[in-house]
Amino acid sequence: MKADRSQTGTSYSGRSNYGKYSSGRRQTGKRYPDKESRSSRRSGENAGEREEYVWVLDYLPYGKSVDNRPLLQKKPLVQAVGDKKFTLMELVPKEGVVPDIQARVYIGSGNRDIIDHVKQRIAYKDLTYGANLELPFILEACVRHQEERFVKFFNEAHPITTRLHMLDLLPGIGKKLMWAIIDERKKGKFTSFEEIRKRIPALYDPAKLIVNRIEEELKDDFIKYRLFTTPLRSQRRR
Repeated sequence: MKADRSQTGTSYSGRSNYGKYSSGRRQTGKRYPDKESRSSRRSGENAGEREEYVWVLDYLPYGKSVDNRPLLQKKPLVQAVGDKKFTLMELVPKEGVVPDIQARVYIGSGNRDIIDHVKQRIAYKDLTYGANLELPFILEACVRHQEERFVKFFNEAHPITTRLHMLDLLPGIGKKLMWAIIDERKKGKFTSFEEIRKRIPALYDPAKLIVNRIEEELKDDFIKYRLFTTPLRSQRRR
């Protein structure tokens, strides 16, 4: 599936329908000279792991409640999740801009319509109550939006050790289902979630298995194996 290049993004059309996303194309233009250049030189960061798009989980017009500064000194914050490595982060929106919750917005290099800069990466425990409620629905929207990527996972998943297969790590998949997937894909690669479901009826909703695993990885900072996320590490502003 070809990803859209929207910066502004409108919210998906409800929790039971994940087919509508923002339209338009990414704008090009003058870079933010300081923030972007510092980011590109950040030591130890793999550029391929950087998020370019995030989904808005919550908007905090006066920042965090633990911020004891006077109201006029507080700045708005956005909590969001990336759609590449599902990085949880806090961002500072552009002055006067209020992003929609559930919107998919651009945070990569070049001009950004909504976000001024990324403040920091955060852990699952740092999410607000509202962000926590939105997370599973937005993760599902994100996974369905990138169907081709995750269907490829079912086609290419392989053993991690002599006793553990990548498919074993998906909640709800036991050895019987694992071998059913492996045997079925030998007959021909899967092309969609719907095809996986039809060819393996016991696998009722492949997308939700992916979502459940992503949630497990986000909730546990010390989980041993990661399929879709990266471990939390301190990050500077970009």
